[in-house]
Amino acid sequence: MAEEDKMVSGSEVPEVAEELDVETLSKALAEEKEKAEKYLANWQRAEADFSNYKRRTEQERNELGNSANAALILSLLPALDDLERAFASLPPEAADHTWVEGMRLIQRKLQGALEVQGLAEIKAVGEVFDPNLHEAVAHHEGEEGVVIGEVQKGYKLGDKVLRPTLAVVGKGKEDQADEGESEGSTDT
Repeated sequence: MAEEDKMVSGSEVPEVAEELDVETLSKALAEEKEKAEKYLANWQRAEADFSNYKRRTEQERNELGNSANAALILSLLPALDDLERAFASLPPEAADHTWVEGMRLIQRKLQGALEVQGLAEIKAVGEVFDPNLHEAVAHHEGEEGVVIGEVQKGYKLGDKVLRPTLAVVGKGKEDQADEGESEGSTDT
């Protein structure tokens, strides 16, 4: 047995074992590197998926809040319209009463609270008709393609049109059309 120990401890056997071990270890190392790269890629993909999930849920939460805010504001606009119509139809002798001034104050507070939430009135009269902002409800004599009157105010909430302006749009001057026809008939 002593001879076998000497042979194992000799210089020839360890070289073969070293070559075998280095080859095996190199293959094992390559396999482990491949596994590690695969795990890293999976981890990066999972991290990106989670980041997208967080962004998407935050965006959905914001959209839900904006939608609820828009619905509430839209339900308050008729009250604001009613107050404006009431003040427009108020007789001049009643305008000096303190209760009228109190109602004006309430209207300004309501309008201010809505503006803080991002509500803005759409400017219409004198502007070129824009179907994205205005809804034509009538055409009257006036500058063609320009809003000449407002039936109901329109509002935007941020960049989104909450309610378009109900507008009266100019269709041109009828006098010019009549003059053109009469000039053509005088030549004959």
